[in-house]
Amino acid sequence: MLFEVYGDTAAYQWLGWVLVFVSLLLANEFARRTKFGGVAMFMVIPAILSLYFIVINVGAAMGLDWALNNPTIKHMGSWFHYAKLYAATAGCIGFVMLKYRWGKLGKADWFKVFPFVIVAINILIAVVSDFESAIRAWNSTWVSVEGITLYGGWHNVLNGTAGLLNIFIMTGWFGIYVGKGGKDMLWPDMTWVFIISYDLWNFAYTYNCLPTHAWYCGLALLLAPTVAAMLWNKGGWIMNRAFTLAMWCMFAQTVPMFQDYSVFSVDSVNNPNVNLAVSAVALVANILGLAYVIYRSRKLKVNPYTNEVFVGTRDFEKAMSRRDPSDAAALSSGQTWARIQERKQK
Repeated sequence: MLFEVYGDTAAYQWLGWVLVFVSLLLANEFARRTKFGGVAMFMVIPAILSLYFIVINVGAAMGLDWALNNPTIKHMGSWFHYAKLYAATAGCIGFVMLKYRWGKLGKADWFKVFPFVIVAINILIAVVSDFESAIRAWNSTWVSVEGITLYGGWHNVLNGTAGLLNIFIMTGWFGIYVGKGGKDMLWPDMTWVFIISYDLWNFAYTYNCLPTHAWYCGLALLLAPTVAAMLWNKGGWIMNRAFTLAMWCMFAQTVPMFQDYSVFSVDSVNNPNVNLAVSAVALVANILGLAYVIYRSRKLKVNPYTNEVFVGTRDFEKAMSRRDPSDAAALSSGQTWARIQERKQK
């Protein structure tokens, strides 16, 4: 068993999981379907929270009791949580700009590489955190600033390596499109190959480095955008992921009680052998994912990063069918999909 979900609080733990999963799905729909939802969730609320974070951190630096005993300071005060929150929020703002074509940036062709850059940064943040555990306590344990006991060892190295490989499974960097009605920013070349390899890697990361949070951020949070992308938002996984990640980080950062010290709290078994097995699965998945990208790029004889390599696959074509007709000008002659369509027209 991966998690300690048994005993008197088991019913609450499962209820908590369902509540988080459903809430993330609903909140994602609110944020993606309206401009008001996107602006409120990723501009207004983060601005308010930033003032809160500044006040409590300044107070803690001054040694004030009310700040030192603040739940956010005590339970979510590490560099990782802040880095993840603001990196995810930056991604959401950039994605909203792209899908609504706001300003010069939202309309610029070169800015279409932003999704790749921000996702790579988010992955690297977690990779650094994994390697941090390995360096701090090789085949031993160390205690984070939140008081969580973490194991360091080969599992961190394997999964950190999986994360680095995962960056190169992202293909078709400039193949970013606007969805019908401006509801979504689509990245059609980000198919199940990347999504599965990413989910397995990220789950292993949370399991290694966030053992008291992985039940929620390693399962519910990962499954919410994946389910949405597979069932009704084909091509929109990366936007789903950024939106749900940012919203979860905001909630977890300000209400740590839910996951850390309530009837809903769930710990992983936090066993280095289990961590190693989970990380090994993630590494194998990412090796296979990258191998498939290489196979597709050689088959089409294209650069997998400046061109789309999943052209003709079911997921890619379904995602492209959701593209807004007014975005036709976004198809440049340098993209595989566009070249094929031009040949068909001739």
